[in-house]
Amino acid sequence: MLFRNAKARLNRRNLSPSVEAEYWKRYRIRLKDKNAVDGIARAGDLVVRTLDMIREHIRPGVTTEALNALVHDFTLAHGAVPAPLGYRGFPKSVCVSVNDEICHGIPGPRVLAEGDIVNVDVTSILDGWFADANRTFPVGQIEPAARRLVQVTAECLARGMSTVRPGATLGDVGFAIQSHAEASGYSVVRELVGHGVGHAFHEQPQVNHTGRPGLGIVLVPGMVFTIEPMINQGGLGIRRLDDGWTVVTDDGSLSAQFEQTVLVTADGVRSLTPYPL
Repeated sequence: MLFRNAKARLNRRNLSPSVEAEYWKRYRIRLKDKNAVDGIARAGDLVVRTLDMIREHIRPGVTTEALNALVHDFTLAHGAVPAPLGYRGFPKSVCVSVNDEICHGIPGPRVLAEGDIVNVDVTSILDGWFADANRTFPVGQIEPAARRLVQVTAECLARGMSTVRPGATLGDVGFAIQSHAEASGYSVVRELVGHGVGHAFHEQPQVNHTGRPGLGIVLVPGMVFTIEPMINQGGLGIRRLDDGWTVVTDDGSLSAQFEQTVLVTADGVRSLTPYPL
């Protein structure tokens, strides 16, 4: 009833200061004004350029530490700060996750090999504003099964983004992702979610990648959050490695992820980290 009432109020009126106050009081969601959106978009542009840059360096024989150094130097050269570095003790400037690593992989001496898939997750802080995006890249020629997983995962993100509009719910987003992934024979990671972003690395709301239509927080203009489905080739089970960060599939199957930072606009959605899906 709470969410239906919120949707009814949204449908009766345009966004107002009372809605902004309600979303902060009830959900601790900070709606973004034009100044914030412009700042996040500038940071988002840098994130996308960083991902474009790193794509050219992903090949067999390259270490994940080398990718970290490239992201670190590129970020600093463009007047920004890599948000992961030092965040809750994370030791590197970017997350690099290979094959069965779902997320939060710590760059190091690992050498990329022909046929690997590798996710690079970039978050930049530019002039105090945060933006966050990631992509999964092939290393050389990859097997058809891996290629299909990567493609379906990108489609899951696109489908989730396509549901974003005022009056929709976070359950609509999760359902669009879950239904496509499971119809394709894959599993959706439950324990790790998208999140609000902009003023800080992680804000409210949490964005689940599973859900039921019509349930969850009602979307209103000014909400900014990431959608970042993690899709496993095998089962749902996950585990965290002894490094305290890297999350892997429990059965050793491949996992892929794509992420963009999105804004709920007055009539739909705008990606603040746009790249083709």
